[in-house]
Amino acid sequence: MTTFETVLLLLLVLDALALGGLVLLQQGRGADAGAAFGSGASNTMFGSSGSSSFLVKATVWLAIGFFVISFGLAWFAKERATGLQDEGVPSPVEILDAPESPAKDEGADSDIPDV
Repeated sequence: MTTFETVLLLLLVLDALALGGLVLLQQGRGADAGAAFGSGASNTMFGSSGSSSFLVKATVWLAIGFFVISFGLAWFAKERATGLQDEGVPSPVEILDAPESPAKDEGADSDIPDV
C-alpha cells in the first residue's frame, strides 16, 4: 500500500466518523432549534435560522468527500490489480479454475500388500 493510499484511507475513516457525528447531532424535521435549547431560537450561536442549515451543508460536503475518497481508493485498487496481472501474478479466479492434480500419497499405501 502506497503512502497516498494510506492517507486516503485515513481521510476516509475520519470523514466517516465526522459524518456519523454530524448526522447524530441533527434533529428531525418536526423539532426546531427552540425546542432543543429551551426557547429563543434567535439567541443561538448560528443565528435566527438555527444550526440546521450549517449542519446540513457540512453533512452534504462530508458526504461528497466520502464518495470522492471512496472512488479514489477504488481506482487505486483497480490499478494495483491491473499491475499485478501485467506482472503475471494469477488472479484468484484463475487459481480457483485451475485443474487439480491428484495427490500421490505413496507412503500411505506402502504397507498394504498387493492382491
